[in-house]
This record gives sequence, C-alpha cells and structure tokens, in this order.
Amino acid sequence: MAHDIIPTNRKALIINIDTKLFGTFAEIGGGQEVARHFFQAGGSSETIAKTISAYDKKFSDSFYNQNKIGRHVSEQRLVKMLDYEYKEVHKLLEDSHKDTTFFALANTMEIINYNKTNNSHGWMGVKYQLTPKSKPNIVIIHIKLLENDALLQQATIGTIGVNLLFACKFYYDSPTTFLKSLTDNLSMDRFRITMMRMSGPDLDYIDNKLLAVQLVKNKMTRSIMFDKLGNVQQPYDMLYKKNVLAFRGSFMPVTFIAQDILNKSMELFANDEDYEPDNTLSFCELSLNNILSKGEVDEQDFLNRVDMLVSIGQNVMISDLPEYYKLVDFFSQFKLNKLRIVMGIPTFEKVLSKKYYKNLRGGILEAVSKMFPSNMKLYIYPTKRYKGDDIITTNNLEIDHDIKLIFNYLKERRFILDIISDMKDQLHISTREVNSMLKSGNEEWKKYVPDSVSKIIKNRGIDKDNLA
Repeated sequence: MAHDIIPTNRKALIINIDTKLFGTFAEIGGGQEVARHFFQAGGSSETIAKTISAYDKKFSDSFYNQNKIGRHVSEQRLVKMLDYEYKEVHKLLEDSHKDTTFFALANTMEIINYNKTNNSHGWMGVKYQLTPKSKPNIVIIHIKLLENDALLQQATIGTIGVNLLFACKFYYDSPTTFLKSLTDNLSMDRFRITMMRMSGPDLDYIDNKLLAVQLVKNKMTRSIMFDKLGNVQQPYDMLYKKNVLAFRGSFMPVTFIAQDILNKSMELFANDEDYEPDNTLSFCELSLNNILSKGEVDEQDFLNRVDMLVSIGQNVMISDLPEYYKLVDFFSQFKLNKLRIVMGIPTFEKVLSKKYYKNLRGGILEAVSKMFPSNMKLYIYPTKRYKGDDIITTNNLEIDHDIKLIFNYLKERRFILDIISDMKDQLHISTREVNSMLKSGNEEWKKYVPDSVSKIIKNRGIDKDNLA
C-alpha cells in the first residue's frame, strides 16, 4: 500500500496536536534526538509527560537494571526501559488522564566513537495503547547505523523515532505500510533495520516471520534470522564471535539428504581442535528468490519451509546474497571464530565456473580471495548423476584446466574438505525430484523426507497443493 511521505516535523506536530498519545521518551547513547523533534514541532505539552537520558551507566542501571545483568545496548535493556517508563507514566496519570492513551518510546544506541572503530547500532521500541484503558502493544526494531559521522547518526535516530511513533499510531493495521514508512525522509544508505518484532492486542494478527522477510524484500536489510523455535532474532546477537555452519538450499521439502548433509557437516566441524559445541550454530539459508512468486513473497510456502527446518532443529536464515563470496562477506562482519559453508557437488561446480564472476574486475581470483578468509572452509557433499553411477567427490570431479591450480591449492591447504556420506542409495535424488513427486501425487516422496517433515506436509495439505 502506497502512503504519502509526510515531513518529519509535520509528523511530530500531528502527534502533538491531533492525537491523545501521552507519555515518555527515554533515550540513551545518541542524545535526545527523538524528543527534540516533538519539542520543536510545537504543542509538545500535549504529548510529552517526561523525557530522560540516563546516560551514565550507573544511572541507567539504577533505573532499568538494578541486578546489573546484560549489556547496555541490547534488546534486553530496551525491554526493561520500555517496561519501567510505561508503568511509571500509566501509574502516575491513569486517574487524571482517563481518556488518554499512554506510551513509552525508548532507545539505547551506540553511535560512532571518536576513532571510528566501533559497531554503530542500537535498539528502539514503543510500548503504547491504541485505545484508553487497553493493554499495551509493543514494537521493537534493531538499527544498524551506516554513516561515518556522529551528528549524522544522531539525526537518523531522531527521524526513525518520529517515523516509528507515527507508524504505531496510524499504520498499525497495515504492516507493509508500517515497515516502509520507517524510511520516510531518509535514504537507505544511512541505516539498516535488521530485526523487527510486533506484539500486543492490536498487533497479534501480524506474523513476525512474514514481517521479517519483508525487511529483506524491501532492501532494509540483507538478511534476517530465526532461531530453532522459529522466533525472529537479531543477527548480531546470534552470530557475534560464534562458530557458524551455513547450508544453502531450497528446502521444499526438507529431505533425508539435507538432514544428512547437516549432521555429517557438524561431525566434520567437531573434528577441529578448538571446536566448541556450546558456541556453534548451524543455519539453513534460503535465498530470497526461492520464496518469491511473481515478485511477491509466497507467504504460505515460506512459512512451510521455515517450519520444516525448525522441525529438524535448525536455525533459519533468509538473504538476498546470491553469490557465495557475498554470503561469506556478510558473515565476516560479526567477527566469527570459524565459518563453514556446506554445498553439494552440483553447486560447487557452479562456484568454480568463471562465468559467474564477470562482474568482478579480478574474476574468479577475486571471488576466491573473498570467499576464503583464514577462518573459512568449504565442506563438499558427494553426489551421483544417476542411480547406479559412481559417487562423485572433489577427488574425481572434472575441473577445467585453468581452474585446476586454484582448486589444488585450496584442497591442499584444507580450505576444501569432502563430507563422507552413508546414504549411497539416495545420493541421486534431488530436492527438485522429491518436489515433483509431491506435485504429481507420487507417494514415493514419503521415502525421502524425515517423519517431522512428512507430518507438516500431510497436515497442511502440501502434498495436494501445486508447489512452486
């Protein structure tokens, strides 16, 4: 749904004089930039009950974290801020402002330091009522700041805050408009929204998984992530200094082969001397193109794939990073301990094809340099072309002569490792073939998928629907 882009100061003025929103602005780390817009717009006494910036860590802890658990710039701290400020304003004013809807807007930010060496990001949220005396709704976003100047970052925070509160009031019934409006009066080279979550009596109709994938589709972030329970998570919190194994696929449906790839990959990963099981995550990654139909997200198909992966205990990642070297670069920003990318022989053959790197000045050499930082290894799963054929691994794969030297170097340095599989009888069966069996009503598909996946397929009638 298209919406008119209203200037930031006009949005603040509309909230001040045309709504019954009344509450608190609590801002840490990036100044009081959101509150400033409402003060300067005029009529702020109709909206602002209190503003606060508990900038010193001891003051912040005394208000929001007396047990001193957790980081200051975190979702956990934001939630504590929202709860504290909303309870205070509601308790103090509910008797004297009976026709008022209360809110608390909070942010905890880390803007760029003097040496420009830190990760500029933060959390922002609103806890608010849409009608008097109703239970509150909560909207939380994570923001990555891209500008290389503290004042510019502060200005961005202020504009996003006004956009967020305005959307909470006027676009709560249209998630797509809500999302797009957060970028009003801003260009996307200034920030990214890497996570968004909405809940409450007026927002419970929203599926946060679908909301998250719209962030990727609208280029507000490059990737979104779900944990093993299917909950939306912020990539930085999930990945920072972790060991990560990532497997890209279509996963419609999830097959025994896919499950074997993940299990055998983790076994191989565990052979590393400093492997730490409690600090290691595996991700099944879906490219955005896999879940688009005629340019739009096929919502039910997307949810089916995520739920299938969750049913076998996997974290899920959606990205718009078609090239593997871009995927590696994305992961590298989180200072991973180790990164392992898993792929089958057919995909590996494409990775070694020069035609996919014509957009790079250095061609495949540049791609290889980007794809293999020192903490990265490629795990290759074997295949068969047809039933009865010999198993193909990197040891007997035919490789173009001019690529052979690059391949041999990577292989000898153990940047490329083979996965050994016991599933010789199914190596010739691709996910696409199992998908075709489902489409045609061929019951043979049941032989190739785990029980948990089979139950989802049957319960949702996927075996009776036309699949993408």
